[in-house]
Amino acid sequence: MSAKPGNYFEDFEVGGALSHATPRTVTVGDTALYTALTGSRFALHSADTFAQACGLQQSPIDDLLVFHVVFGKAVPDVSLNAIANLGYADGRFGVPVFPGDTLKTVSKVLGKRELSNGKAGVVWVRSTGTNQCDETVLEYVRWVMVNKKDPESTAPEPQVPDLPEAVSAADLMIPGDLDLTGYDPITAGDNRGWDDIAVGEQIDHVDGMAIEEAEHQMATRLYQNTAKVHFDLHRASETRFGKRIIYGGHIISLARALSFNGLENACRIVGLNGGRHTAPTFAGDTVYAWSEILDKADVAGRSDLGVVRVRTVATKNHPCDDLCDKSEDGKDHPDKVLDLDYWTVMPRF
Repeated sequence: MSAKPGNYFEDFEVGGALSHATPRTVTVGDTALYTALTGSRFALHSADTFAQACGLQQSPIDDLLVFHVVFGKAVPDVSLNAIANLGYADGRFGVPVFPGDTLKTVSKVLGKRELSNGKAGVVWVRSTGTNQCDETVLEYVRWVMVNKKDPESTAPEPQVPDLPEAVSAADLMIPGDLDLTGYDPITAGDNRGWDDIAVGEQIDHVDGMAIEEAEHQMATRLYQNTAKVHFDLHRASETRFGKRIIYGGHIISLARALSFNGLENACRIVGLNGGRHTAPTFAGDTVYAWSEILDKADVAGRSDLGVVRVRTVATKNHPCDDLCDKSEDGKDHPDKVLDLDYWTVMPRF
Protein backbone atom coordinates (compact mmCIF):
# COMPACT_ATOMS: atom_id res chain seq x y z
CA MET A 1 0.00 0.00 0.00
CA SER A 2 1.30 3.47 -0.88
CA ALA A 3 0.36 6.76 0.74
CA LYS A 4 -1.83 9.32 -1.02
CA PRO A 5 0.22 10.93 -3.82
CA GLY A 6 -1.90 14.09 -4.01
CA ASN A 7 -3.88 15.27 -7.01
CA TYR A 8 -2.26 15.85 -10.37
CA PHE A 9 -3.62 18.14 -13.06
CA GLU A 10 -5.68 15.36 -14.65
CA ASP A 11 -7.39 14.56 -11.34
CA PHE A 12 -9.17 17.91 -11.01
CA GLU A 13 -12.73 18.16 -12.36
CA VAL A 14 -14.25 21.60 -12.89
CA GLY A 15 -17.21 21.93 -10.52
CA GLY A 16 -15.84 19.26 -8.23
CA ALA A 17 -15.76 19.75 -4.46
CA LEU A 18 -12.86 18.92 -2.16
CA SER A 19 -13.37 18.46 1.59
CA HIS A 20 -10.00 18.79 3.27
CA ALA A 21 -8.58 17.09 6.36
CA THR A 22 -7.84 17.95 9.25
CA PRO A 23 -9.82 20.41 11.44
CA ARG A 24 -7.54 22.73 13.41
CA THR A 25 -8.18 24.36 16.79
CA VAL A 26 -6.19 27.60 16.85
CA THR A 27 -4.59 28.56 20.16
CA VAL A 28 -2.68 31.38 21.84
CA GLY A 29 0.38 29.18 21.37
CA ASP A 30 -0.09 29.41 17.61
CA THR A 31 -0.30 33.19 17.91
CA ALA A 32 2.88 33.35 19.99
CA LEU A 33 4.82 31.26 17.48
CA TYR A 34 3.42 33.23 14.54
CA THR A 35 4.53 36.47 16.18
CA ALA A 36 7.99 35.02 16.82
CA LEU A 37 8.34 33.99 13.18
CA THR A 38 6.97 37.17 11.56
CA GLY A 39 7.42 39.99 14.06
CA SER A 40 3.86 41.24 13.50
CA ARG A 41 2.99 44.14 15.86
CA PHE A 42 -0.56 45.30 15.06
CA ALA A 43 -2.19 46.25 18.35
CA LEU A 44 -5.61 44.69 17.73
CA HIS A 45 -3.96 41.27 17.35
CA SER A 46 -1.40 41.79 20.12
CA ALA A 47 -3.29 42.83 23.26
CA ASP A 48 -6.56 41.63 24.78
CA THR A 49 -7.00 44.99 26.52
CA PHE A 50 -6.71 46.84 23.22
CA ALA A 51 -9.14 44.50 21.47
CA GLN A 52 -11.64 44.75 24.33
CA ALA A 53 -11.53 48.55 24.09
CA CYS A 54 -12.54 48.03 20.45
CA GLY A 55 -15.58 45.93 21.33
CA LEU A 56 -14.12 42.43 20.88
CA GLN A 57 -14.10 39.72 23.53
CA GLN A 58 -10.32 39.35 23.27
CA SER A 59 -7.52 39.78 20.78
CA PRO A 60 -8.46 37.93 17.58
CA ILE A 61 -6.13 35.57 15.74
CA ASP A 62 -4.04 37.48 13.20
CA ASP A 63 -5.91 37.66 9.88
CA LEU A 64 -3.01 36.18 7.93
CA LEU A 65 -2.55 33.32 10.40
CA VAL A 66 -6.21 32.52 9.70
CA PHE A 67 -5.42 32.69 5.97
CA HIS A 68 -2.47 30.30 6.34
CA VAL A 69 -4.43 27.76 8.39
CA VAL A 70 -7.29 27.75 5.88
CA PHE A 71 -4.77 27.58 3.03
CA GLY A 72 -2.75 24.82 4.70
CA LYS A 73 -5.77 22.54 4.99
CA ALA A 74 -6.16 22.60 1.19
CA VAL A 75 -2.54 21.89 0.26
CA PRO A 76 -2.64 18.04 0.31
CA ASP A 77 -5.54 18.03 -2.15
CA VAL A 78 -4.79 21.12 -4.25
CA SER A 79 -1.08 21.82 -4.39
CA LEU A 80 0.90 18.86 -3.08
CA ASN A 81 2.18 18.39 -6.63
CA ALA A 82 2.40 22.07 -7.42
CA ILE A 83 5.24 23.73 -9.28
CA ALA A 84 4.18 27.18 -8.11
CA ASN A 85 1.31 29.00 -6.43
CA LEU A 86 0.50 31.72 -8.95
CA GLY A 87 -2.00 34.12 -7.46
CA TYR A 88 -5.06 35.03 -5.39
CA ALA A 89 -8.28 36.95 -5.99
CA ASP A 90 -11.81 37.64 -4.74
CA GLY A 91 -11.00 37.07 -1.07
CA ARG A 92 -13.19 38.11 1.85
CA PHE A 93 -12.55 37.69 5.56
CA GLY A 94 -15.64 36.87 7.60
CA VAL A 95 -16.16 36.62 11.34
CA PRO A 96 -13.06 37.07 13.52
CA VAL A 97 -11.28 33.97 14.77
CA PHE A 98 -10.46 33.74 18.48
CA PRO A 99 -8.25 31.32 20.42
CA GLY A 100 -10.13 28.06 20.86
CA ASP A 101 -11.99 28.28 17.55
CA THR A 102 -11.74 25.25 15.25
CA LEU A 103 -11.28 25.80 11.52
CA LYS A 104 -11.90 23.57 8.53
CA THR A 105 -11.66 24.12 4.79
CA VAL A 106 -13.53 23.03 1.67
CA SER A 107 -12.69 23.92 -1.92
CA LYS A 108 -14.46 23.97 -5.26
CA VAL A 109 -12.64 23.62 -8.58
CA LEU A 110 -13.49 26.64 -10.74
CA GLY A 111 -11.35 26.03 -13.82
CA LYS A 112 -8.28 24.43 -15.38
CA ARG A 113 -6.04 25.00 -18.39
CA GLU A 114 -3.11 22.93 -19.65
CA LEU A 115 0.17 24.69 -20.36
CA SER A 116 1.60 24.73 -23.86
CA ASN A 117 4.46 22.41 -22.88
CA GLY A 118 1.97 19.67 -22.00
CA LYS A 119 3.77 18.82 -18.76
CA ALA A 120 1.62 20.79 -16.34
CA GLY A 121 -1.48 22.94 -16.08
CA VAL A 122 -3.11 25.70 -14.06
CA VAL A 123 -5.99 24.91 -11.70
CA TRP A 124 -8.30 27.51 -10.11
CA VAL A 125 -10.06 26.75 -6.81
CA ARG A 126 -12.22 28.68 -4.37
CA SER A 127 -11.43 27.71 -0.78
CA THR A 128 -13.75 28.49 2.12
CA GLY A 129 -12.77 28.28 5.77
CA THR A 130 -15.41 27.96 8.49
CA ASN A 131 -15.37 27.78 12.28
CA GLN A 132 -17.05 25.29 14.62
CA CYS A 133 -20.35 27.18 14.21
CA ASP A 134 -20.15 26.87 10.40
CA GLU A 135 -19.59 30.61 10.13
CA THR A 136 -17.34 31.67 7.25
CA VAL A 137 -14.02 33.08 8.43
CA LEU A 138 -12.45 33.39 4.96
CA GLU A 139 -13.09 32.61 1.32
CA TYR A 140 -10.76 33.27 -1.60
CA VAL A 141 -9.74 32.06 -5.05
CA ARG A 142 -6.25 30.93 -5.89
CA TRP A 143 -4.65 29.41 -8.94
CA VAL A 144 -1.76 27.02 -8.92
CA MET A 145 0.50 25.38 -11.51
CA VAL A 146 0.27 21.61 -11.03
CA ASN A 147 2.28 18.81 -12.60
CA LYS A 148 0.56 16.33 -14.90
CA LYS A 149 0.71 12.67 -14.00
CA ASP A 150 1.06 11.72 -17.67
CA PRO A 151 2.49 14.36 -20.02
CA GLU A 152 1.04 12.42 -22.96
CA SER A 153 -2.55 12.61 -21.73
CA THR A 154 -5.05 14.57 -23.82
CA ALA A 155 -5.38 18.25 -22.97
CA PRO A 156 -8.83 19.20 -21.64
CA GLU A 157 -10.86 22.08 -23.02
CA PRO A 158 -9.60 25.22 -21.21
CA GLN A 159 -12.01 26.62 -18.61
CA VAL A 160 -10.79 29.85 -17.03
CA PRO A 161 -13.02 31.54 -14.42
CA ASP A 162 -14.01 35.19 -14.73
CA LEU A 163 -12.71 36.89 -11.60
CA PRO A 164 -13.32 40.47 -10.43
CA GLU A 165 -10.50 43.03 -10.56
CA ALA A 166 -11.23 43.83 -6.91
CA VAL A 167 -13.73 43.08 -4.17
CA SER A 168 -16.30 45.87 -3.94
CA ALA A 169 -15.98 47.85 -0.72
CA ALA A 170 -19.73 47.39 -0.26
CA ASP A 171 -19.26 43.61 -0.15
CA LEU A 172 -16.68 43.62 2.64
CA MET A 173 -17.70 42.12 5.99
CA ILE A 174 -17.01 44.38 8.98
CA PRO A 175 -17.50 42.52 12.29
CA GLY A 176 -20.54 43.93 14.07
CA ASP A 177 -18.80 43.87 17.45
CA LEU A 178 -15.81 45.85 16.18
CA ASP A 179 -16.22 49.41 17.51
CA LEU A 180 -13.22 51.66 16.94
CA THR A 181 -14.54 54.62 18.95
CA GLY A 182 -12.34 53.29 21.75
CA TYR A 183 -9.28 52.85 19.52
CA ASP A 184 -6.17 54.39 21.13
CA PRO A 185 -3.80 55.67 18.40
CA ILE A 186 -0.97 56.34 20.85
CA THR A 187 -0.99 52.74 22.06
CA ALA A 188 -1.37 51.52 18.48
CA GLY A 189 1.75 53.40 17.41
CA ASP A 190 0.57 56.30 15.20
CA ASN A 191 -2.09 59.00 15.18
CA ARG A 192 -2.90 58.85 11.44
CA GLY A 193 -6.33 57.45 10.75
CA TRP A 194 -8.58 56.89 7.72
CA ASP A 195 -9.08 60.62 7.13
CA ASP A 196 -5.32 61.27 7.07
CA ILE A 197 -4.47 58.62 4.45
CA ALA A 198 -4.38 59.94 0.88
CA VAL A 199 -5.07 57.92 -2.26
CA GLY A 200 -1.84 57.74 -4.26
CA GLU A 201 0.35 57.94 -1.17
CA GLN A 202 3.44 55.69 -1.29
CA ILE A 203 5.20 54.46 1.85
CA ASP A 204 8.66 52.90 2.13
CA HIS A 205 8.44 50.64 5.18
CA VAL A 206 12.22 50.96 5.63
CA ASP A 207 12.99 47.83 7.65
CA GLY A 208 14.24 44.54 6.25
CA MET A 209 13.88 41.01 7.59
CA ALA A 210 16.24 38.16 6.71
CA ILE A 211 14.79 34.66 6.50
CA GLU A 212 16.62 31.75 8.08
CA GLU A 213 16.20 28.17 6.85
CA ALA A 214 14.69 26.95 10.11
CA GLU A 215 12.28 29.89 10.40
CA HIS A 216 10.47 29.44 7.10
CA GLN A 217 10.13 25.69 7.64
CA MET A 218 8.75 26.20 11.15
CA ALA A 219 6.28 28.75 9.81
CA THR A 220 5.12 26.45 7.04
CA ARG A 221 4.74 23.56 9.48
CA LEU A 222 2.75 25.85 11.79
CA TYR A 223 0.24 26.22 8.96
CA GLN A 224 0.30 22.43 8.30
CA ASN A 225 1.26 23.20 4.71
CA THR A 226 2.78 20.00 3.29
CA ALA A 227 3.84 21.15 -0.19
CA LYS A 228 6.97 19.25 -1.19
CA VAL A 229 8.81 22.26 -2.62
CA HIS A 230 9.15 23.79 0.87
CA PHE A 231 10.55 20.76 2.70
CA ASP A 232 12.09 18.04 0.56
CA LEU A 233 15.70 19.17 0.14
CA HIS A 234 16.69 15.94 -1.61
CA ARG A 235 14.18 16.39 -4.43
CA ALA A 236 14.59 20.16 -4.44
CA SER A 237 18.29 19.71 -5.18
CA GLU A 238 17.26 18.20 -8.53
CA THR A 239 15.12 21.20 -9.57
CA ARG A 240 16.24 24.23 -11.54
CA PHE A 241 16.62 26.15 -8.27
CA GLY A 242 18.60 23.41 -6.54
CA LYS A 243 17.07 24.22 -3.15
CA ARG A 244 13.81 24.60 -1.24
CA ILE A 245 11.47 27.48 -2.09
CA ILE A 246 9.99 29.53 0.76
CA TYR A 247 6.19 29.34 1.04
CA GLY A 248 4.86 32.49 -0.64
CA GLY A 249 2.36 33.03 2.15
CA HIS A 250 5.22 33.48 4.58
CA ILE A 251 6.46 36.35 2.39
CA ILE A 252 2.96 37.87 2.59
CA SER A 253 3.15 37.71 6.39
CA LEU A 254 6.60 39.28 6.49
CA ALA A 255 5.52 42.09 4.14
CA ARG A 256 2.44 42.73 6.27
CA ALA A 257 4.55 42.77 9.44
CA LEU A 258 7.03 45.20 7.85
CA SER A 259 4.15 47.44 6.75
CA PHE A 260 3.41 48.25 10.39
CA ASN A 261 6.08 50.94 10.04
CA GLY A 262 3.88 53.44 8.19
CA LEU A 263 0.52 51.65 8.35
CA GLU A 264 0.29 51.09 12.10
CA ASN A 265 -3.48 51.61 12.15
CA ALA A 266 -4.33 49.28 9.26
CA CYS A 267 -5.81 47.09 11.95
CA ARG A 268 -7.76 44.32 10.19
CA ILE A 269 -7.58 42.85 6.70
CA VAL A 270 -11.10 42.39 5.32
CA GLY A 271 -10.56 41.77 1.60
CA LEU A 272 -7.99 40.20 -0.71
CA ASN A 273 -8.33 41.72 -4.17
CA GLY A 274 -5.37 40.07 -5.82
CA GLY A 275 -1.88 38.82 -5.27
CA ARG A 276 1.04 37.49 -7.27
CA HIS A 277 4.27 35.81 -6.25
CA THR A 278 6.50 37.30 -8.94
CA ALA A 279 9.73 35.47 -8.08
CA PRO A 280 10.81 32.77 -5.61
CA THR A 281 12.45 33.52 -2.29
CA PHE A 282 15.05 31.38 -0.54
CA ALA A 283 16.63 31.07 2.89
CA GLY A 284 19.20 33.80 3.38
CA ASP A 285 17.21 36.41 1.44
CA THR A 286 16.24 39.66 3.16
CA VAL A 287 12.69 40.91 2.55
CA TYR A 288 11.78 44.61 2.26
CA ALA A 289 8.41 46.19 1.48
CA TRP A 290 6.66 49.35 0.36
CA SER A 291 2.97 50.18 -0.03
CA GLU A 292 0.72 52.37 -2.15
CA ILE A 293 -2.77 53.57 -1.22
CA LEU A 294 -5.04 52.64 -4.13
CA ASP A 295 -8.46 53.66 -2.80
CA LYS A 296 -10.48 54.34 0.33
CA ALA A 297 -14.17 54.06 1.10
CA ASP A 298 -16.70 54.89 3.78
CA VAL A 299 -18.54 52.06 5.47
CA ALA A 300 -22.31 52.54 5.52
CA GLY A 301 -23.59 53.44 8.96
CA ARG A 302 -20.13 53.66 10.51
CA SER A 303 -18.46 56.88 11.66
CA ASP A 304 -15.74 55.11 13.68
CA LEU A 305 -13.95 53.45 10.76
CA GLY A 306 -13.44 53.24 7.01
CA VAL A 307 -11.68 50.88 4.64
CA VAL A 308 -8.49 51.50 2.70
CA ARG A 309 -7.30 49.60 -0.37
CA VAL A 310 -3.57 48.95 -0.10
CA ARG A 311 -1.06 47.56 -2.58
CA THR A 312 2.02 46.14 -0.84
CA VAL A 313 5.10 45.16 -2.83
CA ALA A 314 7.85 43.00 -1.33
CA THR A 315 11.40 42.65 -2.61
CA LYS A 316 14.37 40.46 -1.78
CA ASN A 317 17.80 41.89 -1.01
CA HIS A 318 16.66 45.27 -2.34
CA PRO A 319 15.75 48.10 0.06
CA CYS A 320 12.61 49.91 -1.10
CA ASP A 321 13.71 53.53 -0.91
CA ASP A 322 13.41 53.50 -4.73
CA LEU A 323 9.92 51.88 -4.57
CA CYS A 324 11.17 48.93 -6.62
CA ASP A 325 8.46 47.71 -8.99
CA LYS A 326 9.05 47.42 -12.75
CA SER A 327 12.18 47.12 -14.89
CA GLU A 328 12.79 49.32 -17.93
CA ASP A 329 11.13 46.70 -20.16
CA GLY A 330 7.89 47.04 -18.15
CA LYS A 331 8.21 43.60 -16.58
CA ASP A 332 8.41 42.96 -12.85
CA HIS A 333 11.81 43.86 -11.44
CA PRO A 334 13.82 40.66 -10.79
CA ASP A 335 14.18 41.61 -7.10
CA LYS A 336 10.41 41.96 -6.66
CA VAL A 337 8.84 38.86 -5.07
CA LEU A 338 5.28 39.86 -4.14
CA ASP A 339 2.53 42.18 -5.37
CA LEU A 340 -0.46 42.12 -3.00
CA ASP A 341 -3.69 44.13 -3.21
CA TYR A 342 -6.01 44.10 -0.18
CA TRP A 343 -8.62 46.03 1.81
CA THR A 344 -7.96 46.91 5.44
CA VAL A 345 -9.98 48.61 8.17
CA MET A 346 -8.65 51.88 9.62
CA PRO A 347 -10.06 53.96 12.49
CA ARG A 348 -11.49 57.44 12.01
CA PHE A 349 -10.50 59.95 14.69
